[in-house]
Amino acid sequence: MVVKVYGPHCASAKRVLVCLVEKEIEFEVVPINVLKGEHKDPEYLKLQPFGNVPVIKDGDYTLYESRAIMRYYAEKYRSQGVELLGKTIEEKGLVEQWLEVEAHNFNPPAYNLVIHVLFPSLLVDGTPDPKVIEESEAKLVKVLNIYEERLSKNKYLAGDFFSLADISHLPFTDYIVNNMGKDYLIKERKNVSAWWDDISSRPSWNKILESYRPPV
Repeated sequence: MVVKVYGPHCASAKRVLVCLVEKEIEFEVVPINVLKGEHKDPEYLKLQPFGNVPVIKDGDYTLYESRAIMRYYAEKYRSQGVELLGKTIEEKGLVEQWLEVEAHNFNPPAYNLVIHVLFPSLLVDGTPDPKVIEESEAKLVKVLNIYEERLSKNKYLAGDFFSLADISHLPFTDYIVNNMGKDYLIKERKNVSAWWDDISSRPSWNKILESYRPPV
C-alpha cells in the first residue's frame, strides 16, 4: 500500500519525505494547514494526540514523530535505495549520535528562530520576542562551531556517507539560509557551508522543496 504522509508542507514532514524518496518508497500526501489550526482538529488528533505533524499511515500502521518515522523506513526498506543508517554497528551508532545532536542541540534554537522570525502567528500572543531571537542565534553559533570542527574531518556528520543525520538538518537549515537573511550562520563556516551545499543539492531534497513549498 502507498504510504500516506500528513502535513507535507511543514518542516518536520520534509525530513520524512526526503527519506522516502531516498529509499524509493511511493507515497501520497494529505495536506494539513498548520497556520489555520488544522493540526488541532479532532479527527487529526485521533492520529496524533499531541497535534503535531507529520503522521504517516502505512496500511493499518500509524506512526508519528519525524525522526522515528525516518528510522522506521530506513530499516524496513534497508535493501533498497540509499543506505541511510550506516553499514556497520559503529556507523549506525554515529548516525544515532548525530540524530540526537540534531534533535536536542540544533533543532530547539533553530525552531525558535524560525518561529519568531517567520511564523510569529503561531506564538501564543502572535508577537516575536527579540530576546528569544538573539539567544537562539547565539546557541546556534555554538552548535555550528562544533559542526565546523566535525566536518573538517568527515564529509558528512556521521562519517563519509550521507545518512538520516544529514537529512534531519535539511528543513530548518533551509529556512535559515534561504528565508531569514541569516545565511551567514552557514556560509561563514567553510566546512559547514560545503556540507550544506552538498546535502541541499541532492535531487531528493530539491524534489520535495519544489513540490511542497513552505507556507511563508
